[in-house]
Amino acid sequence: MSTATDTTATAPYEELSGVLHGDLIRPGDVEYDAARAVYNAMIDKRPAAIARCRDVVDVISCVRFGRAHGVELAIRGGGHNAGGLGVWDDALVIDLSMLRGTTVDPAARTVRVDAGCTWQDVDHATVGFGMATPSGFLGSTGVGGLTLGGGIGYLSRRFGLTVDNLISADVVLADGTFVKASETSHGDLFWALRGGGGNYGVVTSFTFRCHDIGEHGVVIGGPVLYDLADAGDVMRWYRELLPSLPEELSGWLGLMTVPPAPPFPEALWGRKVCGIVWCYTGPHDRADKVLEPVKTFGSPVLTGLHEMPFNVLQGAFDGLYPAGLQWYWRADFFNEISDTAIDIHRKYGEQLPTGHSTMHLYPIDGAAARVPADATAFAYRDGGWAGVIVGVDPDPGNSALITQWAQDYWKELHPTSAGGAYVNFMMSEGQDRVRASYRGNYARLAAIKNHYDPDNTFHINQNIQPSH
Repeated sequence: MSTATDTTATAPYEELSGVLHGDLIRPGDVEYDAARAVYNAMIDKRPAAIARCRDVVDVISCVRFGRAHGVELAIRGGGHNAGGLGVWDDALVIDLSMLRGTTVDPAARTVRVDAGCTWQDVDHATVGFGMATPSGFLGSTGVGGLTLGGGIGYLSRRFGLTVDNLISADVVLADGTFVKASETSHGDLFWALRGGGGNYGVVTSFTFRCHDIGEHGVVIGGPVLYDLADAGDVMRWYRELLPSLPEELSGWLGLMTVPPAPPFPEALWGRKVCGIVWCYTGPHDRADKVLEPVKTFGSPVLTGLHEMPFNVLQGAFDGLYPAGLQWYWRADFFNEISDTAIDIHRKYGEQLPTGHSTMHLYPIDGAAARVPADATAFAYRDGGWAGVIVGVDPDPGNSALITQWAQDYWKELHPTSAGGAYVNFMMSEGQDRVRASYRGNYARLAAIKNHYDPDNTFHINQNIQPSH
């Protein structure tokens, strides 16, 4: 197969444009720069063409065109990927953002979701029926990327990861054929899709199991913030408390700067804090008892727990983190929050370089930890946390500053980790890191890759290479 750079100038894109229902955007077109931009503005790739697919047949046409003409293929869903892997230099980008339909079946308690949807789309559709399916922590995140990497979120303790609630997926394979993957059809592929990323094909729709949450979709959630000087005490209390809490209550911990905007009190604007964002999804007549330890610990500078529809909590940070900021990510899984780690967190929390930069620890326990490690491709099932360090700022002039802080923080913290990282939080970090992130599941993933994508057509991702 010839390389993309050899063929970019000569590949007959007019031929592709003629068969697409959607639009084909090329360099020089007025929409090109907007179409190639992704959530992380540190990524600046110049694809050969961007196909805004309007249906499954468009996706099939793009995959077959790429294979026929030796053109690299990049798959873009929500565009949130940490490493910007939804775009690539000289590639044909299969842009799924026009595929935005959702269909809730209240009787079956399912939702079918097209691959261009964000979680905001899904939550809007399901919360109106008092239900949700486990997702992440931002409404603007794409459904496809988050799901295929595993899906850690507010509901993980109670209902498992997003992949634990996946019933089936429609997939365009590397040879351009179309299949439905489920427990009973293409079972190996279905296993691999549940955490194995975009390695196995282009998923065009997902069907998820839904669950009743809160009171008709209304939950109790929000942040409890503490002075950064109290971070050590808060972390030690949190690591002991969390496993003992009812699974209807979950909370992620972060080191952050209070945003200079409502609803935060002006007196706190710009203050560095240690915070926990809580989400209680159980019956409200039990809320006071369940939330009592959360409300009474320490000396919080803000207790912001309120009733709200689940989709409001899910979208609470979208306004603070719009598309187009500079991002640098480093991540790891952690089996514990050790005293050594706490000292490192305190050190780098005091050095938060910009107002948007932060560190988060997301719990993986309860229902998510009861799933056997080999039941899905997502391997880190023994309890603990997915940690992420992100240097973030609107100003490209600060990219070196935020990158250095995140790298230094990660280098000190990594020896306290469990080894691998949540693939949705990884940038381009090499094959050893990918292997570590799948633990004992990697060999099976590689064997399934041999069967479904032996030529590694889908490799602009956290790549699982064919084992042949």
